[in-house]
Amino acid sequence: MTEAKSHYEVIVVGAGVAGIYQIKRLVDLGIDATVLDSATDLGGTWYWNRYPGCRFDSESYTYGFSFSRELLDEWHWKERFSAQPENLRYLNYVADKFDLRKHMQFNCKVEAMRFDEARDLWYVKVSGGRELTCHFVVLAIGLLSAPTLPRLEGIEDFRGPSFHTYYWPREPVDLAGKKVAVIGTGATAIQLIGEIADKVGQLTVFQRRPNWSAPLNNSPISDEEMADIRARYDEIFAACARTPGGFLHEPDPRGFYDVPREERVKLWDKLYDEPGFGIWLSNFREIFMDEAANAELSEYIADRIRRRVKDPKVAEKLIPKDHGFGVQRLPLETKYFEAYNRDNVQLVDVSETPLVRVTENGLRTTERDYEFDIIVYATGFDAITGAYDLIDIQGIGGESLADRWKHGPSTFLGMLVHGFPNLLMPTGPQSASASTNFPRGIENGVNWCMDLLQYMWDRGYTRADATREAQERWAAHVAKMYEIMLLRKAQGWFTGYNSNVAGHEAGTIRYIVYNGGTPKFVSIIKDVAARGYQEIEFRRGATADLPAAAAASVSAAE
Repeated sequence: MTEAKSHYEVIVVGAGVAGIYQIKRLVDLGIDATVLDSATDLGGTWYWNRYPGCRFDSESYTYGFSFSRELLDEWHWKERFSAQPENLRYLNYVADKFDLRKHMQFNCKVEAMRFDEARDLWYVKVSGGRELTCHFVVLAIGLLSAPTLPRLEGIEDFRGPSFHTYYWPREPVDLAGKKVAVIGTGATAIQLIGEIADKVGQLTVFQRRPNWSAPLNNSPISDEEMADIRARYDEIFAACARTPGGFLHEPDPRGFYDVPREERVKLWDKLYDEPGFGIWLSNFREIFMDEAANAELSEYIADRIRRRVKDPKVAEKLIPKDHGFGVQRLPLETKYFEAYNRDNVQLVDVSETPLVRVTENGLRTTERDYEFDIIVYATGFDAITGAYDLIDIQGIGGESLADRWKHGPSTFLGMLVHGFPNLLMPTGPQSASASTNFPRGIENGVNWCMDLLQYMWDRGYTRADATREAQERWAAHVAKMYEIMLLRKAQGWFTGYNSNVAGHEAGTIRYIVYNGGTPKFVSIIKDVAARGYQEIEFRRGATADLPAAAAASVSAAE
């Protein structure tokens, strides 16, 4: 752990994938920086999410860091879609290889931050009452790191083990012979249910709204395959940079209506049976924007579900009726639909018989009481902005960021907020990170933030604040991108929907994701840099206030 000191040039909040890469870039420049994280160790999402079935939906070899050829050559991904234990080992390996752990402080929950306008300093309060100062804060706090529980009475009344999937216990959970309830059928639940259905005594799934899903089709990676992957890493990352989603899967270049129905079905059959996101991202572009095209694909997927679920009534309950396939981020599954063919698995539709409360012994619906040994809440997250709202962030004039974003975020490029100077968000709201292969988005965001910092240090600037006008233009652009996408009609976290969070219910769209794709986003942010950051207002302070490396650079220039 870093020595107990009170001032840094840069404080990074979060020791997950983004925080690890961010501190690596800072350390390489000799900048006095530290990482703060509330957990006992690094890993971010891969530290917290330990539930059975938790794994990548990105191909493993597209998820890892690309900055070190040596690292790429050393690490052997064992599965096409790696599971949580291996992912956590990978992140620890990276941190240890580059000696990053000494720049990290754990059990340090950031509770509040306030900006000192006179000194261009952030005051950062952490758990235990300790206060730190820094010139720059980088928030690397993740997209899905603020778990939400259902609005149910009696959650504390249940006498058995109960937990949100995000907080799955670190010690093994004995499921054998147990009556287990899973509340939710989102991405996490879909992974969990497929994994535990054959390991529990009785599994009861409480579903409010069904979710589209497609097969993961995972498989091991042999030594020979890994050697081939290593030889093609340049090609692989170039492909990720070229595609809208930052994955290997590229959209079909043909027009939906230019391809006969028979050929469309043949393509879908092929993509459905292949690994990963092909059925979603290697499809026709029209499925994201054209109602009729999306309806045809949705019916195809519905038919595949009907073929996999033996009970026709259950199958229909598992097919979404309120949104089309692929207009939300697609969960990938293994044996999920087959789980409902088991005698020990029951599906409860809470749109028909709503949950009333949690009892001492289980759950009560409007129809009956259920008894359980374990209750698992797979009830999602206050996505993207939720983690920011958990920190009392005060900018110029003491304005609260949570209050500013009460009705939805407004940012510049997803990485700066007007009125909150020197606050950087490499994967913030309205960036392209959430809508892409996350580590690829992370590297793009961190690299841009580092270029901005270097630009400031080279010139002796101590404050950077996006202009109000630039922020308004970007927020309007992000909103406009929603207009052409069918996702605007879906109740999902891409539109800021969460029935468990007050103000995030149906009826209001929160424009929290940039939907223009990776290449367009990268082009835009690079252009901002190339034009000298004209959308950002800078202030120059005393050289004495700069980090040693930056002060030396300024002195040399003078």
